[in-house]
Amino acid sequence: MRAALALVFGLSLAAQDFSQRGFLELRTAVFPQTAPNDRGRVVASALLRYEATYRISSGWRVAGGLDARTDTHHQTERRWGLSWQDRERQRPAFAVRRASVAWERPGVTLELGKQFIRWGKADILNPTDRFAPRDFLAVVDNEFLAVTAARVSVGAHGDTVEMVWAPRLTPSRVPLLNQRWAALPQWSQVREEAPRWPGGGQFGARWNHVGSGWEASLTFYEGYNHLPSFEVRPVSAEFPVRIEARRFYPKLRMWGADAAVPLGPVTLKGETAWFGAPARQTDEYVLYVVQAERQAGEWVFVGGYAGEAVTRRRAVPGFAPDRGLAEAFLGRASYTIDANRSVAAEGAVRRNGDGLWFKLEYSQALGQHWRATAAFTLIRGAPTDFLGQYRRNSHATLTLRYSF
Repeated sequence: MRAALALVFGLSLAAQDFSQRGFLELRTAVFPQTAPNDRGRVVASALLRYEATYRISSGWRVAGGLDARTDTHHQTERRWGLSWQDRERQRPAFAVRRASVAWERPGVTLELGKQFIRWGKADILNPTDRFAPRDFLAVVDNEFLAVTAARVSVGAHGDTVEMVWAPRLTPSRVPLLNQRWAALPQWSQVREEAPRWPGGGQFGARWNHVGSGWEASLTFYEGYNHLPSFEVRPVSAEFPVRIEARRFYPKLRMWGADAAVPLGPVTLKGETAWFGAPARQTDEYVLYVVQAERQAGEWVFVGGYAGEAVTRRRAVPGFAPDRGLAEAFLGRASYTIDANRSVAAEGAVRRNGDGLWFKLEYSQALGQHWRATAAFTLIRGAPTDFLGQYRRNSHATLTLRYSF
């Protein structure tokens, strides 16, 4: 009897140090219009995600997560295998979402492995967020990817210094060439060759200071851009022009800063970064965001402007959603109706009116485990604008999620 009680007590203690969660998500997207390179109008997908954390002792903690997914539009690979590096063109069917071990002491945290690292204070666009690649297969509906890195954070008396080293690049996933989010010119046929992956690691450091009524950070990054540029070579001049393209990830050096200052009814936030090109392969430029945030009851409002200043221009094509949101007014508003229902809207409007992106979303809990979310995304603009080039991709989505 004593042994049984000891076993039950031990399992109870272990359970207190172990936590897990996950969900099964079913999603359908409907596009009213076809695209020149994609006649499909309906995309259905399924995602199963499982995450767990176990605290080995007072100082050690391990965390992991797995994804399993599929879809009807071949955005996901049709093969077995567990992905770690996230370098596939398509989404992997099975992937390690996160796997890290952390050591914690008062004022010090060291984490090793595949993890999520977020920098910056602004909303919608974060110029200093250099260790945060994304899945951009559907450009405006994206999610973050984890990076394999070592991260140490040391803090005391309102000051925190964080340093990150990643041994290899984790790239953002870009739209597939045979699908609607690759807005290619109709006069061309593009064939993509194998990417040219960079060697070497990336290093970043961030100092954050919390003052009396304000907070600010300085940031440095040396490594590679997780968004690709392209080497382009024409193969044939006959219509349609045949082009061969190869992705490469240029060297990048960034100096950045961000700040947040509460001012009574609103909180002002600003974030800026200068991007240098040590190998002189791409543009050198400054991205900045200024915004105001206000919470009033169940409402949350965020509005601001994102701008860009090019200090040295080099005509190299690339995929850059961060720069694509520059020179635009950005906004987000959300309202919590009750404990089970909420509504949110966000969008961007180009300063010259050439581009528009607007998303409206309604979410409702259906019992303890189920949640349904309906959303509509409107995209308009000129074909030469980053947002406007996706003007045929307005769509509606319905998502059902079972959480456990």
